[in-house]
Amino acid sequence: MANQIIREIQQAKSLDDLEVLKTKFLGKKGYFNQQLQKLKSVSDPIQKKNLGLNINNQKQEVIRALNSQIQAVLRQKEPVTDPTLPGTKISIGAIHPITRTINEITEIFAKIGFYRVSYPEIEYEYFSFDSLNMPPSHPARDEFESFTVDGEASSTFGKMVLSPHTSSGQVREMWRMKGKPVRMINIARCFRRNWDVTHTPMFHQFEGLCIDRNINITHLKGAINHFAKEYFGYDVQIRLRPYHFQFTEPSFEIDTTCTICQGTQKTKSGKCRVCKSGWLELGGAGMVHPNVLKAGKINSQKYTGWAFGFGVERVYMMKHQLFDLRKLFSGQLDIYQ
Repeated sequence: MANQIIREIQQAKSLDDLEVLKTKFLGKKGYFNQQLQKLKSVSDPIQKKNLGLNINNQKQEVIRALNSQIQAVLRQKEPVTDPTLPGTKISIGAIHPITRTINEITEIFAKIGFYRVSYPEIEYEYFSFDSLNMPPSHPARDEFESFTVDGEASSTFGKMVLSPHTSSGQVREMWRMKGKPVRMINIARCFRRNWDVTHTPMFHQFEGLCIDRNINITHLKGAINHFAKEYFGYDVQIRLRPYHFQFTEPSFEIDTTCTICQGTQKTKSGKCRVCKSGWLELGGAGMVHPNVLKAGKINSQKYTGWAFGFGVERVYMMKHQLFDLRKLFSGQLDIYQ
């Protein structure tokens, strides 16, 4: 009987078939246990002993045959490899989503003639506020909740702060260009005392500044429309809503059609819970205030300009439908996909 069982095992072609045979012959109600149960009816002790030894020997042969066939089936599943071939190169590390987004933004604005600049992250109050039409007593300064740096203040530019926005680079760039046309894109870290699903104490902004003769709102709208379509997709629309910023006049909030519902306000599960209106806020913009041009040593009678400031993390979250900003600084690998 053992030989017949072994032949049946050797003919099995899958692990599932072998598992069925194992239960059939070696299980609690299997063939060998049934044979051992029959020994109870044998009265001759010597005959009982010999039958028991014979059954156990056959059982061990079947176990060895079963294990051998399992290994044979497993070997058939393993791919044939050539050990002399070079191994597959393992990728180490990845570009962080923020860095990748900054590179994309830089390339998008380079297409329309904007150059990238960088200015101090530890800045003086003058460039962060005073030069942007926010004198010391102005309540707009309270909105920024800045970090003050414990360092020696400047008699000309005031205390040092961690730059609360990239707008602090506007006047510095005007000074650097000395009256020449400005087409600046400034991307940098900013710092404010915020911490929730849409704010962190440190975040990244990108600032656009364009100053030249005869610059108007249509140029501002065209540049932002170019960015929105290049970054989010050509189906995205933008709109300008009147607003107030101390350093631009007129000022606008920029909205784009929702990247979740595509501006329809509806999703498969009902009304869009992200936008609720079909629009998502992108950031602030406007025509550079004459007082800011004056601080930058620009003649506001001859030159005009526009500026905008958007969050790098915000545009990434809108594009990739990430709903918790803090994930970008958590080290979670799923955001790299």
